[in-house]
Amino acid sequence: MFSEYFLGATMRAISTIDRAAIEAVATTLAKVRDGGGRLFLLGVGGSAGHASHATNDFRKICGFEAYCPTDNVSELTARINDEGWEGVFSTWLESSRLNAKDGLLIFSVGGGSLEPPVSANLVRAMQYAKEKGASVTGIVGRDGGFTAKIADACVIVPTVDPQLITPIVEGLAATVWHLLVSHPALSRSKGHWEQIAPAAISVAAE
Repeated sequence: MFSEYFLGATMRAISTIDRAAIEAVATTLAKVRDGGGRLFLLGVGGSAGHASHATNDFRKICGFEAYCPTDNVSELTARINDEGWEGVFSTWLESSRLNAKDGLLIFSVGGGSLEPPVSANLVRAMQYAKEKGASVTGIVGRDGGFTAKIADACVIVPTVDPQLITPIVEGLAATVWHLLVSHPALSRSKGHWEQIAPAAISVAAE
């Protein structure tokens, strides 16, 4: 049964994710926020959706000043048209006056590479961040790609089945970022349902 196989593979990946790497990302992100820095969340494809969703969570739950460049499709497509795909994020960060207090959080299945050019826009953004002294963190898959090589802290979702790399990495990336926004080092408020749950339980028990 495929459902059992898929969930089993997901559980194997969860069981082997490096917990210390998650803690290191949490610590690095906390330093950004507590030091007055901003957080920029980057991803392409499905990971762009993750970056957008996670931006909301880091702002609302953790009190970050956080931004996601793919949320503004007008600026994104203008930069692609005028400056090219590879430079779309690095030039956006330049316009945002990225500085050493700030941080990047990268979502990517492969982590990005220049040779062969895969998610090269993420690579250019990370290179620019390093030039400015900003921190780089990531939640990625496969061998971690460029993100794992350059990041201050990086979580790699392990490959447990070469036929299920993308769905498992993207699925567990959401799990990891929800872990992070719930982490005591980062969380400043509870989500909506966590706030109302005790009252609902009390009513149900009466």
